Amino acid sequence: MTRKYLKKAELTSATGAGDVRETVQSILDDIEQRGDAGAIEYAEKFDRYDGNVKLTAEEIETAIALVPEKLKQDIQFAHSNVRRFAEAQLATMQDIEVEVVPGLIAGQKSIPVQTAGCYIPGGRYSHIASAIMTVTTASVAGCSDIVACSPPRPGVGIAPAIIYAAHISGADTILALGGVQGVASMAFGLFGLPKADILVGPGNQFVAEAKRILFGRIGIDMFAGPTDSLILADQTADPEIVAADLVGQAEHGYNSPVWLVTDDEQLALRVMELVPGLIADLPEINSKNAEAAWRDYAEVIVCNGREEMAATSDEYAPEHLTVQAEDLDWWLKRLKCYGSLFLGEETTVAFGDKASGTNHVLPTSGAAKYTGGLSVHKYMKIVTWQRATREGAKPVAEATARISRLEGMEGHARTADIRLKKYFPDETFDLTVAS
Repeated sequence: MTRKYLKKAELTSATGAGDVRETVQSILDDIEQRGDAGAIEYAEKFDRYDGNVKLTAEEIETAIALVPEKLKQDIQFAHSNVRRFAEAQLATMQDIEVEVVPGLIAGQKSIPVQTAGCYIPGGRYSHIASAIMTVTTASVAGCSDIVACSPPRPGVGIAPAIIYAAHISGADTILALGGVQGVASMAFGLFGLPKADILVGPGNQFVAEAKRILFGRIGIDMFAGPTDSLILADQTADPEIVAADLVGQAEHGYNSPVWLVTDDEQLALRVMELVPGLIADLPEINSKNAEAAWRDYAEVIVCNGREEMAATSDEYAPEHLTVQAEDLDWWLKRLKCYGSLFLGEETTVAFGDKASGTNHVLPTSGAAKYTGGLSVHKYMKIVTWQRATREGAKPVAEATARISRLEGMEGHARTADIRLKKYFPDETFDLTVAS
């Protein structure tokens, strides 16, 4: 490739991440041993919260009453879109059965997990949309128990808008817990709740590490790192919109990479000229995050044509991928590695993050090379079944017996032998391994 870097990242998302595993493991072990009391103690220590952990119906109704009507309407709009898209996804999952050989029928069933634990960030920002994304998809999938947890604010509790979003999206229980203690409470079935079969939702490095440690004992949506975004832009792109979209994603955090890939160097230079001013114009906390992310993690790459741009994008496998270029159908067909794709300047990552219907819980750090984002499919177990007539079992039993003996698994072979002997007592079969 002939890529030219006008701006090269000084750091990567893994740089300076620190080893939090030991800390997280010790907290998980302690809470698993001490149960509710341990979780409450960590909530008091880290969340600086001593209120009720498991929200009552009355507390939920009180919080809902505090949400302005216009905000409720916006949350309802976003929930409706996410639910509609999730229902369409669910419709693609069909139970099937096929007669593999005459008399032998095999099938596939989709069964939702019973209990879903949904983590909703609420620290630096109140992630209202995360409540919608995680709880709605679990509800559409058919999970019988949905537990949502979110960090409470000292002396206040969970933001009322998060409570409202989780409630209308289908949460059966809402826990005022953040961090590792929240994850542990759902995983271990504390406060009288069933143990979670799967944990989903974004969170900080401690939440991510807790999910990583627990994976295997329970399912998780994915291993998540800092959010990242890439924009593909050609000479038709509006540099002001490109710059605004880069800054909008950089505000997520100091270590959130943003990348611009283009075949127009003049566009790239104009975008680089605009970004600092847009960052400076943000509120202070947002500006600090975006400034650090742009300074240390951002890249601007000039390529030789759209095929090289597409290949570069696939190599990075971004969580969010925006295309602001001609011939959108070509890009849709060509691009292979991304968490979610935004085609044309009429859409943007923020639309997907908040209200358009696609899910915003997506693979980061290059994981889009092998997995997609959160959907109803993540809550479903694809299981298989089979049944056979005696005639249908006959050729399968013969093959099974011989293959098993070739593998040295005599016990397996005899489970086939005994059926052939019972079903076809007058027949002789060659069930030995060929020499």
